[in-house]
Order: sequence, then C-alpha cells, then structure tokens
Amino acid sequence: MHHTGAMGERKMIVRVPASSANLGPGFDCFGIAWQLYNEIEFLKEGHELEISGCPRQYCNENNLCFAAYAAVLKHAGIQLHPLKINFLNTQIPVSRGLGSSAALITAGVIAANELNELKLSKQELFSIAVSVEGHPDNIAPAIFGGFTASAMDGERAVSVSFSLSSSLNFTAIIPNKQLSTELSRSVLPATYQKSDAVFNISHSALLIKALESGDSELLSTALQDKLHQGYRRKLIDGYNEAESTALSLGACGMCISGAGPTMLCISPDMDFHMKAEEKIGLSFPQWKVIPLLPDSEGAVIL
Repeated sequence: MHHTGAMGERKMIVRVPASSANLGPGFDCFGIAWQLYNEIEFLKEGHELEISGCPRQYCNENNLCFAAYAAVLKHAGIQLHPLKINFLNTQIPVSRGLGSSAALITAGVIAANELNELKLSKQELFSIAVSVEGHPDNIAPAIFGGFTASAMDGERAVSVSFSLSSSLNFTAIIPNKQLSTELSRSVLPATYQKSDAVFNISHSALLIKALESGDSELLSTALQDKLHQGYRRKLIDGYNEAESTALSLGACGMCISGAGPTMLCISPDMDFHMKAEEKIGLSFPQWKVIPLLPDSEGAVIL
C-alpha cells in the first residue's frame, strides 16, 4: 500500500524474502525463497537521495536498492527524482549466501514501478532486476517466491516455479564470517569436463522431483554436485565438520546456500534445527543455526 501526502509526496514499504540459490547441482539456476525478510521504505520526496538505516558506506548512489530503482526509471525513460530510502527491518545477513543483494535490487525495482505508476509486469521487473544483479538465480525467488529455476534467453530472464514437499525441513547453518560472491566465484575453474556437466544436469532433474516428493533417499543422491561445491567448501572453515554433524543427525543432505558461507541442511525431522543448534554450537559457538520456512509469495508491498 502506498500513501500520498499533502504535497504529493508518496511512500511505500516493500518486503522481500531471503533466498538460497544453487541447491547443490542447480548451479546458477535454482533458488528457494525463505520467510526471512528485509523491509525497506521508499519516499518520493526531499531534494536529493537520502538513505538511512544501513551502514554508512552504503548510504550513497552505489546502494543496490537505489541502483535498481534508477535502472527502472532509465528503462521507462523517466528522469531521476529526489528519493528517501529507509531500511526499516533487515533480517537477511549480508554476504552470507542468502540473497541479500538480490533482495535489495528486487525492492528497488518494485518501488520504482509502484511509486511512478509505470505498470510494468513482474516479468519486465524480473528482467531489469537481473540486468542489475548479473544472474537470475536469487532474483527469481525474491520476486516470485517459492522454489524456482531460471535461465537467460538472450537478454530476457525466464523463470519457472516448482512445488516443495511440506514434509521437508530446512535449516541454515550461518558462519560468523562473510564470504564475498567475487571470492567464491574466483575459485571456480574456467572450463569443466563434459562428464561433470552431465552429472549436474542429471542430478538437477532428480533434485526437482526429490524436493517435490520429499523422498529423503532420492534427495541425498540428488543434492550432489561437481561444478562448484568441491571448490567452495575449502573457503568455509568448518564445512566438513558441519556436514558430518548434519548427516549424523539425520539430514538427507547439505549444500552451500548461494556462494556461501551459509550451509543449507534438508531433513525429514521436524526437530532437526534444535539438534543441529545444540551440536554445532559446541564446536562453533559464534555460528547461527536457524530453521527456514519457504516463502511462497515473493516480494510484496506492505
């Protein structure tokens, strides 16, 4: 909902979910949205750009929220106008592999569309957001919600949604260190063996079915990957111990959330996150272990 003040000022709040991309073999294409949110207020008023509620180094034109807002105006051929952006509630941790940058970009494109009454479709906003982010894997769940697969068709971003079994429980293990996407991408090889590509394509297909059906045995097979996790796990101190702990507690499998360092455990056990928090807390008291519930709505205007 947005409000118009006496001077024609307008304001609105956008709520955007966190997301986990990749999900093992679905490198750069799969994503799931979570009930963990950033709420950002946009006000079309003032004399220039004002950003509040986030660290000072982001209170300028380089803020991804503003960059995305500006990209929509440019797309629509509209001049930039004074804007206040206020970060009200930010639950999504930064540089942890939970889609924090995609959430900011998504908020920016939705606010620009709404405040300027552009009437762009979700699909158009999706493509603009992807052009700012560079890849669609986190933008798709942030905008559409749920479990998505996305691809680029030239300049056009394409996304489809799949269902998730309600029998699966998701738990995030969040280390207390940031890991930049740039570093995480830099350790990946420039080329791959054909057999590794085939391995990932086949396991991605299995993973869609496993997440839809809740089949634990299929899930533990399907989560395997040969394109990124073997290289990235070395950047995450404690990865091997976290994985063996998760498996010993009955997880079907564990994968790196996005570029990491957050690890996502999938289990049929309702109480998995409590057991994991207790056990992992012994070795890594600074880490957070939280249950994640899928978000089916994607970004909304409050």
